[in-house]
Amino acid sequence: MRPEPFVFMRHGQTAANACGLICGRLDVPLDATGRAQARAAQGLLGATRWSCVAVSSALRARQTAQLALPEAALTPVHDLRERDWGELEGLPLAQQCDYLDTPPGGESWADFVGRVQGALDSLLAQFEQPLVIAHSGVWRAIHFALYGTPHGPRIGNTLPMLVAPVRAQAVPGQAADWQLLPYERVARASRPGIPLELDAIDD
Repeated sequence: MRPEPFVFMRHGQTAANACGLICGRLDVPLDATGRAQARAAQGLLGATRWSCVAVSSALRARQTAQLALPEAALTPVHDLRERDWGELEGLPLAQQCDYLDTPPGGESWADFVGRVQGALDSLLAQFEQPLVIAHSGVWRAIHFALYGTPHGPRIGNTLPMLVAPVRAQAVPGQAADWQLLPYERVARASRPGIPLELDAIDD
């Protein structure tokens, strides 16, 4: 992935999330809690002048963006939609196969990561520090691109995270080191609308 910073936020809660179901491509809306979560994010996200607000084409992501940033121009990105879980969609999360396996009738991990990384690389080539609003699966694809594994805690709804290289490529072919930080913490160390100064953040 291009060594450029961006902020990622998962959509607000849906009824499927609340019930512990595999959602995937099911185009479900936010529930009342999800709408409240999105509105609550407005104070933090609205203090930054975003170069681009890129949003999954799924309804739950678009609703989140519209409630969190009602004045912002949104850029729908179809390739940021959630993974296609095929026949597993609508079933309990306990029946989900491993992320690296291909679900019956669904999308392979390689295809999913490929389209997500392609979408992000395109955004990062065009915009400085964009905001991306998408899904927990997209977050796992990002984690895989940076660290080689999709496994780890599920990202919370409407929890913005800074994804940023600590060290840009000093030598051609040398990978960047990355850090993942809660954006609320970063925003406290930066003036609104100013590109993030990561060196000023005490880790």
